[in-house]
Amino acid sequence: MQLKPVSLDVIAEARDEAHAVVMTLMARLAPGEHVVRLGVDMEGQERPLSATLPITVEGDGSADDLVGAEPKYLENFVFLLTCGLAQTLCSGVMYLRSAAPGDDEVSTVQAWRLCWGALTECPAAEAADLLGGGEPGAYVDAFGVHCEDGDDGCEAVYPPVAYTVL
Repeated sequence: MQLKPVSLDVIAEARDEAHAVVMTLMARLAPGEHVVRLGVDMEGQERPLSATLPITVEGDGSADDLVGAEPKYLENFVFLLTCGLAQTLCSGVMYLRSAAPGDDEVSTVQAWRLCWGALTECPAAEAADLLGGGEPGAYVDAFGVHCEDGDDGCEAVYPPVAYTVL
């Protein structure tokens, strides 16, 4: 089966939403090193396309923290997420691995299911099933990453000045 064509307006809207999702995600991260992975499966593909986004948060957990990601990883991640959000026949998973506060050896894992153009947060048990236990760590409930209606594009989620490029 071939994917249906998507209008430029739908792609632009999906790209804006993908940026808002990434900003919302970054705004919720505690200081430390984090890795976000995204897999998008399109009808007729042998295996999902994937993107990885390492994120560093420096600071003390306040609004003044600096959140950084390398541009090449950020753009690849946003592009793939845009495709998944724009093309409702895609499915996939996005998950976040973060070091637990104060313990470099323990990681937490949160996951979101991509289906019908939206990322839906997964409870811990569903995330473990979705990832098939392939990600070691403590699974925790994920938070919502989509803009709420009336949120002015989620720009106020985190001060834009706090974002850095590594």
